Amino acid sequence: MQQFELNREFLDVLIKSIEEGDKNRVKGLVADLHPADIAEILDELSKEQINFIFPLLDLEKGADVLIELEEDVRENFLKTLPSEELARKLIDKMNSDDAADVISELSDEAQKEVLSSIENVEQAGDIVDLLSYDEETAGGLMAKELISVKTTWNILTCIKEIRKQAVDIDEIYNIYVVNEKNILKGVLSLKKLLLIPTSENISNHYNHKVISVKTDTTSEEVANIMDKYDLVAIPVVDSIGRLMGRITIDDVVDVIREEAEKDYQLVSGITEDVEPFDKVWNLTRARLPWLMIGLVGGIFDANVIRLHEVDLGIYPQMIFFMPMIAAMGGNVGVQSSSIIVQGLANNTIGFESALMKFWKELSVAFINAFICSMLIFIYNLFFSDSYALTITVSVALFSVIIFASLFGTFVPLALKKLNIDPALATGPFITTVDDIMGLLIYLSVGRFVHFLI
Repeated sequence: MQQFELNREFLDVLIKSIEEGDKNRVKGLVADLHPADIAEILDELSKEQINFIFPLLDLEKGADVLIELEEDVRENFLKTLPSEELARKLIDKMNSDDAADVISELSDEAQKEVLSSIENVEQAGDIVDLLSYDEETAGGLMAKELISVKTTWNILTCIKEIRKQAVDIDEIYNIYVVNEKNILKGVLSLKKLLLIPTSENISNHYNHKVISVKTDTTSEEVANIMDKYDLVAIPVVDSIGRLMGRITIDDVVDVIREEAEKDYQLVSGITEDVEPFDKVWNLTRARLPWLMIGLVGGIFDANVIRLHEVDLGIYPQMIFFMPMIAAMGGNVGVQSSSIIVQGLANNTIGFESALMKFWKELSVAFINAFICSMLIFIYNLFFSDSYALTITVSVALFSVIIFASLFGTFVPLALKKLNIDPALATGPFITTVDDIMGLLIYLSVGRFVHFLI
């Protein structure tokens, strides 16, 4: 299938066809597109235009498109669908995990209506089970659809059973082996299964060292495990080892993307999970806390300057380098904290290696501080007529870089120890503190140099 790129020309033709009520042309325009491409198109249309297109899709593609829609678009569209139609035409075509995600966005009353309208009682039960788990855990991510065989079966029996189970499964990555109590015992690839003589028992061939996660394992930890071991699917078990479901790579990619978005927002000083289409008050509420912290930090900066008013009166040229000192401190702090946060997120930094990382950052900071302070020293030596100012700026810059680097390294490690998201450390908190301390160090060094000279 050729990759589709949405452009204004295509969108104008589609909208014009909708306005003219030309169902055949609209259907022709979207018929051969991937569900993700159709979802991208629907995200740009009004509710009325979406309601015109959606009935033209076949049921299976419609279910896939519904899953791909942006949450706000899907939420508005779901409100227009009768519960029975949603259950029998769309939910019935979805995997249990996707169905649970869609139903979870409905009101409690609507959820009950949809679940009661699902004809397949087993499917409804699976969805209810999934809804009971926290959405940020393995239980909330997993799908109930999987292939499992018993340890007592021979290969021929396994193949016959797999054919029955595979009807409702889109992709088969592994065969899970369980005992009579549904306890997960091992895993077997489909390729290996096909190469084993049909008369042999499966217990002699499956891999006993299976990597699994529990239903209460966090989604972030699931993503890290699958990334570490290069898994495309991972089984989920309960507290006593019973096989409950599986998580596939497409679900983990979504988790990684969401975590990246969340961390980026924290770095930017946004404390809540928000989207561009959220209400003004929600966007304001998410941004305001860190802006208030920045405001308080600015007040502290002002007081630091006021306390050193006499020094600035003696060396008024010091004012010219105050923005540079503050900016360098903030930049260095963010650099150090970003590296630590990235290492903590990838599990490449443990608390055993934290001290080693601390000393490494100190070494890097020393080299950077030496180079930058020497450059500013040479600059002032040629362009400043005050030797005291030259010494002050160079020594202060060296000290600020060292402090900012160590502070940026320490804070994320401390937050991680306190079970607080370390990404907070790369945002306005680091820059605000480094600004205050940078000015305090700079003006204090200026006073000390004045005292000596």
